[in-house]
Amino acid sequence: MRLHSLTLQAFGPFAGTHTVDFASLCTDGLFLLHGDTGAGKSTVFAAICYALYGKPPGDRDLLLRSDHAPAHLLTEVTLEVTLSGRRLEITRTPQQTRPKTRGTGTTTQSAQTTLREWKHDDTPGAGKWEASSKSHQEAGDAILTLLGMSRDQFCQVVLLPQNQFTQFLRAKAPERRELLGKLFRTGHFAYIDRWLLERSREAGKALTAARSEVTGLIERIHQAAGDLDHEHPAPTSDDAHSLTGPVRSWATALAQAATGDLEGKTTQTAKTATDLSIQQALELTVRTLHQQQSEHRSAQEQLELLQQKAPRQQELNDQLAQGRRAGKLAAVVHAANTAIAEHDRAARDEAGARSPLTSGHAAATADQLTAAERQLRAQAAVAEELLPEEATVQQLAADLEHLDAERVESATEQREARTWLEQAPARRTALTGRMDAARSAEGDSRHHATTLEDVRRRVKAAEQRDTHLAAVTEAEQHLATARTVTAEAATAHIDIRRQRTEGMAAELAASLEDEAPCPVCGSCTHPAPAAPHPGQPTRADEQAAEARHLKAQQDEQAVTTTLQQAREQAASAAGEAGDAPLADIQAQCRTLEEELTQALKQAADFGPASEELAALEREQAEMTRKDTTAGEQLSARNADYDHAAARLKDLTTKLDAAREGAPTVAARVTELTHSADQLKTASEAAATTTRTVLERDERITHATTAAQAQGFDTLQAVEQALLDDDAMHTVEGEIKQWSHQCAAHTAVLERPELVQAAAQPPADLQAAVSLRERAAEQHTQAVAAAAGSRTRSDSLTHLTTELDTRIQRLEPLQDDYDTVHHLQELIHGTSLSNNDRMELEAYVLAARLEQVVAAANTRLTRMSDHRYTLSHSDHRASRGGRSGLGLKITDAWTGRDRDTDTLSGGESFFASLSLALGLADVVTHEAGGRALDTLFIDEGFGTLDEDTLHHVLDVLDSLRDHDRTVGLISHVPELRRRITHRLHVRKDTTGSTLHQLTATAE
Repeated sequence: MRLHSLTLQAFGPFAGTHTVDFASLCTDGLFLLHGDTGAGKSTVFAAICYALYGKPPGDRDLLLRSDHAPAHLLTEVTLEVTLSGRRLEITRTPQQTRPKTRGTGTTTQSAQTTLREWKHDDTPGAGKWEASSKSHQEAGDAILTLLGMSRDQFCQVVLLPQNQFTQFLRAKAPERRELLGKLFRTGHFAYIDRWLLERSREAGKALTAARSEVTGLIERIHQAAGDLDHEHPAPTSDDAHSLTGPVRSWATALAQAATGDLEGKTTQTAKTATDLSIQQALELTVRTLHQQQSEHRSAQEQLELLQQKAPRQQELNDQLAQGRRAGKLAAVVHAANTAIAEHDRAARDEAGARSPLTSGHAAATADQLTAAERQLRAQAAVAEELLPEEATVQQLAADLEHLDAERVESATEQREARTWLEQAPARRTALTGRMDAARSAEGDSRHHATTLEDVRRRVKAAEQRDTHLAAVTEAEQHLATARTVTAEAATAHIDIRRQRTEGMAAELAASLEDEAPCPVCGSCTHPAPAAPHPGQPTRADEQAAEARHLKAQQDEQAVTTTLQQAREQAASAAGEAGDAPLADIQAQCRTLEEELTQALKQAADFGPASEELAALEREQAEMTRKDTTAGEQLSARNADYDHAAARLKDLTTKLDAAREGAPTVAARVTELTHSADQLKTASEAAATTTRTVLERDERITHATTAAQAQGFDTLQAVEQALLDDDAMHTVEGEIKQWSHQCAAHTAVLERPELVQAAAQPPADLQAAVSLRERAAEQHTQAVAAAAGSRTRSDSLTHLTTELDTRIQRLEPLQDDYDTVHHLQELIHGTSLSNNDRMELEAYVLAARLEQVVAAANTRLTRMSDHRYTLSHSDHRASRGGRSGLGLKITDAWTGRDRDTDTLSGGESFFASLSLALGLADVVTHEAGGRALDTLFIDEGFGTLDEDTLHHVLDVLDSLRDHDRTVGLISHVPELRRRITHRLHVRKDTTGSTLHQLTATAE
């Protein structure tokens, strides 16, 4: 990193625009930034950090906006810098309040970041700036990538703020490792570690899966083997190595045992099959004899039963003969029965037809009924002519109902319109009042807004006032403490000076030498030299006491300056805020905000109220028209209603006479027509009854004569003897079946094999079946046992083959995992072979740190007058911590190593400075490292004694020959005499200013 220029505008204590030309300031490689306390020396370096990272160094909240700057001048920082060979221009503007471009008041200016890069043209020395990014995120990422350091790391090795330059020296190993890793780009070693870890996990997953497959097969083999005896012990999954060879031997032994068991079961199955065949043949012989004996016995029993049914067969023959004779008379008997049924039906129909007739027509003849029917139909025709008039009456009634509804509707509309018109004046008055109130509220809102802006400024000023007053109180306490320390240091200094003065003779006597003149009297003889008192202070003691006194005075002066600044700031804030408490001003602010909100809300009602008033005027005109229209419609409907009512009355009187008690004329017509239809039906039924009587008597006489000719006394006897076709076939079938069964059973009894079987003793079929079932059960058990043994043998053979395949896959996976896991643990520092528990990246960085320490010691030896040297420690850390990046300090006076925390303030300063310079040397010369061409140091020189300061400055002077720049901030006068190029910061009541000086110019 190399700086070219820095432009500050309204930044921190700098009210105007100031540019620092680092190109000329860094000509000698060393420049000094000095000025009064609080002038803004550290702000220059803070601006560099802000330009690079968008945030100043440290955790304190630095005020970026200058209080002295004019309102129109924006706070802005522009840095021109070369990073990793690319020349960039970075411009950052923080969020701030600025005056509005138009009108009065202020607005918030958003934070902005622009990044430009210098691009060279083909012409030598020519080029132009090209925009690279305007996004905070993009610019920040680009700058961070080129720098290769975070803000905190940048402040550890490049920008060393006040009281923070010893952080890298005293940092813990993880913090030092992160910084060195970014500077030396050793991330690929960490990537190797992560890659091996991932490979180890993948190999572990594959190994676990393979082991799971093997253990799963072992469990399946256990289940398949069951209680099979074998010589080899069963393996366990606790020992990973037992899952290969021992498992293969165990499974092979089980498969061989299963094969031997299968051979024995197969022999037993063949034996039981022979026994079963013998018993099956014996059972077949006994079963055949038993079947023949049963068939002969069954035929004999059935024939005896058929002989017992012979009388029944004679009865069936007689019934069949009568049925055949009665069948010849079926037609005449059916005709007689039909005539009787028709007469009975006609008589019932006539009785039913006469039942609804009046008493005058109940006994009338058919001709009389026909005459009455004609008379009723003539009356119905007369009434039917009046049906249209009845429809007219219904229409008039509907019209009257509709007209009445329209009259009610018109009356309602007229009443609603008049009611609305009566209420309109009051509504108009209310809307006018709302508009007047809104106009008044608008004026109140402008007044409240102006007042509220003033009160908000007072709230902000009151907050600053209370903060500054708290700072004043704290500074007063610190001042009292500082004055006490100064007084004590002055007393101690005076006491030591007095004691040394009183013992000056003894001090001079201690320097006397024989034959050497006395510095007081000039004598070369010293007969009675003064002896020192106990506890006599030396010149070094007096100088140390004087230094402490001077340091206490400087601290007291710094606290006094801080107190004065706090009092001035508190007085300025109190002048604007007044003496009122902050809570009261905040309460007043909240009250004004509520009043402003209420006034704005009421003022916003003007528009709605005016719109409602215009709508009211439009609605009043509409309601007036509606009132007039409704009145005219009501008068017209009343006239129509009276005319329709009169016509309805006339038609109703005429129709009442025609109805003769019926509800309607149509009902009267229906009633007459129905009565005529009843008379017609009764007349036709009476004529039918007369005709069916003659037909019935004639057919009964003919049927009786035919029945007597066939030997039947009555028609009832003929009907009883009649058989239908199904009954005839049933009787004939039963006769034929009996004859056939007798013949069939006789033939069975005459078969020779059955006669021979019946002559033998009865066959014992149950005993033969029992013997065959016992043999079959034994055979089934033997077959099942052989099948189970075969299944077990096949399963074990298959599983053993599969197990061998899985073991062949498991063995190389186990070897791969052991190799990768051991290598990953080794470079990760967790392996027992790695005694120092050092990771690969830490090992590489430890080598780089050794180079840094060697480069730092070339300066540290000169700065410490050959007393101190840094040493790299790779001792194993305690409690499982990582090793390799420790730092120790070797004290040549004691010959022992010390922790860096034990160094004093001045010693820590020049040790840290040496380490920072060594780090810059190694990073610059390291292939692939990021060049650290610039180093800034904020204070710390005041902690050095005069001799050490000279040593440090000599080392810094030597940097001029290495093309590196070091910027210093200090109050030490010796630095202004030794450093040629300087940047002087001066403070004033209007803000600080920057002045670039050289020794010649000054």
